[in-house]
This record gives sequence, structure tokens and C-alpha cells, in this order.
Amino acid sequence: MGSGSSSYAPRTIYLDVDGKVQKVVFSRHCSPCDIKELLCSSSNIPRNTAIVVVDPEGAMVSIDPTMPTNSPNSLYKVIPQSTGQLGEKEDMLQNVLSQVAEQFSRAFQITELKTEVTGKLAMLERRVELEGLKVVEIEKCKNDLRKLRDEITSRGGSRVNCQCKYSFTDDGKKVTPRRDVPSYPKYTLSQETIEALKKPTFDVWHWEHNEMLSCLEYMYHDLGLVREFNMNPITLKRWLLAIQENYRNNPFHNFRHCFCVSQMMYGVIHLCNLLDKLTFTDMVILMTAAICHDLDHPGYNNTYQINARTELAVRYNDISPLENHHCAVAFQILSLPECNIFANVDPDAFKRIRLEIITLILATDMAKHGEILESFKQNVDNFDFTNTEHVACLRMVLIKCCDISNEVRPTEVAEPWVDCLLEEYFMQSDREKSEGLPVAPFMDRDKVTKPTAQIGFIKFVLIPMFETVMRLFPQIEELMVQPLRDSRDHYEELKQLDDAMTEAQKKKTETMSLGGKTA
Repeated sequence: MGSGSSSYAPRTIYLDVDGKVQKVVFSRHCSPCDIKELLCSSSNIPRNTAIVVVDPEGAMVSIDPTMPTNSPNSLYKVIPQSTGQLGEKEDMLQNVLSQVAEQFSRAFQITELKTEVTGKLAMLERRVELEGLKVVEIEKCKNDLRKLRDEITSRGGSRVNCQCKYSFTDDGKKVTPRRDVPSYPKYTLSQETIEALKKPTFDVWHWEHNEMLSCLEYMYHDLGLVREFNMNPITLKRWLLAIQENYRNNPFHNFRHCFCVSQMMYGVIHLCNLLDKLTFTDMVILMTAAICHDLDHPGYNNTYQINARTELAVRYNDISPLENHHCAVAFQILSLPECNIFANVDPDAFKRIRLEIITLILATDMAKHGEILESFKQNVDNFDFTNTEHVACLRMVLIKCCDISNEVRPTEVAEPWVDCLLEEYFMQSDREKSEGLPVAPFMDRDKVTKPTAQIGFIKFVLIPMFETVMRLFPQIEELMVQPLRDSRDHYEELKQLDDAMTEAQKKKTETMSLGGKTA
């Protein structure tokens, strides 16, 4: 951890998945377990299935970071193993867990536990507020308290964790107020990392959550936002930690995606010299909207919300239900005094900041893509940085670019995001099938491949939008537009390989069929 550059050399293997070539790229630093999960995901096999990898001669290949590479002409095959022994182990493990749970239930009674938590919480808060405990003491007390809270939650908390059905109560704020110094460890950024943070080539896969939080904190200081808006540095830490806690562990729409979009926005600000062209208010709107833009994303898109008539769709009248929800959660967090980074901002100024952050988050709904891009095209050749309407349109286009900018990054950084996105798509389409809802072809595991998923999106969405921005900022061509063109070519080559494999398989099947008739 800690290096911001793409310093490792990835390994590439090619799989035969249902007669099609599947390219798999992984780092030498991946564990065998991570590689097995990646192979399972690439082969449409459940993640925890025991597997073996064999070469074209049927010889087994070891699954580890040093496994030999192959070529599209010599494909490996992933084969699930028998689950008999695994089932026995799972039964044994289940019996042990049941016994432990029974003993644990006897040892702790919920009522007593709640009373203990309430007593300890009251005592700790009185000590924090009246006696001013040292940071180390607070950390120890809070850790103990957090364990007790988790125990209550696991034994029947009031909020049901549902991936797409929402339950809102009057006091149902998800964020726990924090009066102490946030618990994520301080991470000191090296000069190399600081420089890498400013570039679109930054490798977002090398970082733990506490390191990403420290990077985001550094961005606010570096851009002068903490000073300009008189932010309490401790409040900034609390706010960032609350943000991280309110991103779900989805395959794609998670806190790492939040960091990815925010880092790209920070990189664009530096690459395009926006500090000299826009105001501090513009900067804080862009960065804060990027950080908050997918808060509490359930992993199921607007189409599912509307077709399934979820509470979110009903609440927001089928109008950008997810984006409206992201805004609501963002300002729920900011409404907590201990998380309000804008506490020292003039009310009128905050009103404008709030309005523009909402506007940017709503702009990330791809249903509005054509309208926003067309509006920007009309202004780009006569752009005026003193014109508020021009700048407002630019802000919307910039957050849209950053939100879908993965393919701008190097292939070894960008391609794992495609796997994450397809995994989330397939989760949704499987659910839509089971619920009898319409399924989009680009999300159907039976119809889409990685190349077909990317080619159209890159050609007809990404490249036209980034080339339009390039007319205003020519300096992005080398670091942002050209990588998109290279990515398009990469996936078109993969599609040609897939098509060739499909055609060869078809001819082989026809030959075997004719041979059978002759016999």
C-alpha cells in the first residue's frame, strides 16, 4: 500500500468459457484465493466453488500469482470440483457454529446487553463532554462500545438490511453522531503519491479505506477549501468517515468507486488549471458532489427501482430515484453538527452550495446525458468563464466525465472495474428474471460479453463527451482522450477473437453433425 503508480506488472491468462475467449488480468500481489474468485467470476461459476484449472492437454495448472501465462490459441479451462467433501465440511462447520451460537445466547441476554450499552454510552459521553478524555482513551472506549452495538444489531436491530427496498423513519438517520476524533489511522502521503494523485493514471486499487480517506482529506487541504470555508479539520475527518460508512459493499457502486470519481475530479482540476479559472465555491461544489454522488447506492439501478415499484421510486415519483436518494443521504450527514463541514459558511452561500451540489448529483443520471452534453456543445466554442450558465453546464459535464472515467485509466486499472460492473449488472438481471421484470440486454449474463459491453459505451458515450471537453481543454487529449481510443481498439480486438472462436466452434459443430449423418 502507499504507492500511487502502476508499478506492478500484471499477469494475463486466457480462458475457454463456453467456447469463447475470456481474458483475465491480475496482479502478482493477488492471493491464490483472490485469483480463484476472479477465475470463478470470469467463468460464470459461483464464487465459493472449488475449482481446478487445466491446460489444453488436460494437465492441471496451479492457481497462484506465479501461474504460467498462456495465449488465446492455448486456452485454459476452469472446471468445478465435486462438492461432496465440501458439503460435509460445511455441515461440520454449521454444527460447530450452532453450538457456539447456543452457548453465546445463554451467556448474554439482550435486555441486559442493552442496559449495559445504554449505561456505558451515558457514562462515556459524560466523560467526553465534561472531562475531555485523551484521544487514546476515547478510541479504546469507543471500540468497546462499537462491539456492544454490533452485538445488539446482530441480535435484532430495528433496520432491515435490504438491497433495494427502503424503510425510512422520522429518526432513521444512518450516521451515528461522533464527538471524538475519527478512528481511521493517520496516513502520511509521500511526495510521489501526492504527484500521482493529480494524474488520471492513478492506480486506485492499491489503497485501503483509511488511506483513501487520508487522500480525500489531503485534497480538501491542498485545494485551499479548508482555509477558504473555515472548515474544522476534525469535522472534515468525521464527515469523510461518515461518508465512507454510508457507501454499501456493492461490487461496483462502493466507496472505492466514490474515491475513484473524486480522485479523477481532483486530477481534472489540476490538469485543466481550474484553480485559475473557477472560484473556490466551484471547487468545493465539484469535490463534494463527487464524494457524495452515489451515497447508499443499493446496487440496483433506476430502471429496476421504477419497474419493481420500490419505496424509492414511489418516494421520488420515478424521477431519478437513486440520485435523489444520494442527495438526501448527503445532506442528512451534513445536518449532523459534528459532520457539518459548512458550519462556518454564510447561510445564503450555503444555500447556493447545497443547490449546486444537488444539481451535480442529479446530473449523474445517464437518462439526462444527451440533454446535458448537447447544452455544453452549444457553449463550448464560445465559452465564457464569467458566465454563470456556462460554468454551471461545465460543472455538470465534469462530474459526468469523472463518474464514468474508468476507461481513461491504464488497462490494468480499468479492466477490473468492468468485471465489477458486470457482476453488479448480472445480480440485477438475475433478480429481474426471478421477479418477472424486463431485463436489459446489456445486463443479461446470457447475452453480453465484456467486449460487447464496452465497445458501444466507449464509442458512443465516452469518446464523444471527452472530445467535446477537449475543445475547451486541449491538454486532456494525451492523458484522457487517447487512452479512450486505445481502450476502444483493445475491446474491438477482443471481440474479433471472440467472433473467430464462435465461428470456429460453429464449423466444428457442423462438421461433427455431418459426420454423424454419414456414419
